[in-house]
Amino acid sequence: MKIAMVGSGYVGLVSGACFADFGHEVICIDKDQAKIDSLNEGVMPIYEPGLAALMQSNVEAGRLSFTASLADGIAGAHAIFIAVGTPSRRGDGHADLSFVYAVAEEIGANLANDTVVVTKSTVPVGTGDAVERIISDSGASSERGHRVAVVSNPEFLREGAAIGDFKRPDRIVIGTEDEFGRDVMHEVYRPLFLNQSPILFTSRRSAELIKYAANAFLATKITFINEMADLCEKVGADVQDVSRGIGSDGRIGPKFLHAGPGYGGSCFPKDTLALLKTAEDAGSPSRIVEAVVKVNETRKRSMGRKVVDALGGTEAARGKKVALLGLTFKPNTDDMRDSPAIAVAQTLSDAGVRVVAYDPEGMKLARPLMLEVEMAYDPYAAIDGADAVVLVTEWDAFRALDLSRIKGLARTPVIVDLRNIYSPQTVREAGFTYISVGRA
Repeated sequence: MKIAMVGSGYVGLVSGACFADFGHEVICIDKDQAKIDSLNEGVMPIYEPGLAALMQSNVEAGRLSFTASLADGIAGAHAIFIAVGTPSRRGDGHADLSFVYAVAEEIGANLANDTVVVTKSTVPVGTGDAVERIISDSGASSERGHRVAVVSNPEFLREGAAIGDFKRPDRIVIGTEDEFGRDVMHEVYRPLFLNQSPILFTSRRSAELIKYAANAFLATKITFINEMADLCEKVGADVQDVSRGIGSDGRIGPKFLHAGPGYGGSCFPKDTLALLKTAEDAGSPSRIVEAVVKVNETRKRSMGRKVVDALGGTEAARGKKVALLGLTFKPNTDDMRDSPAIAVAQTLSDAGVRVVAYDPEGMKLARPLMLEVEMAYDPYAAIDGADAVVLVTEWDAFRALDLSRIKGLARTPVIVDLRNIYSPQTVREAGFTYISVGRA
């Protein structure tokens, strides 16, 4: 099949490369000519483990290509995926659908064959109806006699593990009541269907809501265990024991029960806000999700205050140096969107602390977001002369740091571990004051 992927960001590139690897002919489309030129030269605009090699192999096989022309890209396509950004709209938190609607209008104006238009972008309930109207108003299906089905196919990709998630999904959600759309999507995902990946066909509106509900629920699990971590510190319990204890219950499950500095990234922050706005507009406010959003934002700053306390309090912290290890919102990505490290660094800077940071992949994107933070070329350069070492992102590179070397470099042997990477006993036996999350 020929697949057009409109939008060459994170979702578009991962999805396009994986579809090409299944044997489909895929063309990725983006209005940014500079991005397309870079992709044609083999330069990746994002960091995702394994993606560069996957794209290169499929480009060489002739199954994957790139263009800045939507009209050329969608010509003859059996399925056109819309995978453009839907950021939070400035001012009110609603999902900004201007890119989705602009693409739908351009698709309608250039459509020249029967096709299925698939919203892969995360969109509020009812967006598919609007996309269908926009394409219909263009005359694509009526004046030119083309059959067009608009389908919802939300993505469930974890940054840092996206290729595995795409090729071995928990489920594939396809929202359509159109038989033509169902048949085409079944063929698109036939390689996964043969591998017995479950395909869940629903109404279009149900599929749109499934994406938001899934992310809101996972954000709730993270926020819940973070609040339990605070309680553990007060009563002398260990949050990791609590996590294992409740995660062993099959009704709860162990994933997303790791205490830390709060969630960030491209999905959870904007999707929880968008769900809140959708619920309010529908007259069915979601008080639980509302609390999750508020608690998570508060937590990020509180982690900065935790570090200030480790430095001796507000007065003692002024003028001291902190080594911040990890800037991205999670490991194995360069994504800085809503990263807890931003709030932690800002809180420290506001307290008069000098912050020197290191991240294996995120420093290029972090620089314009953290102008007050100095960047180091490796973790030990950041640690040199520091009054405290703060672990914010659990990169593998930080799991086996040389504690004796750190002790020799740091001005004060203090480690604040916001991800509970290390064993308290091991670090304390090495001569450090060790502060973690949810552990006495």
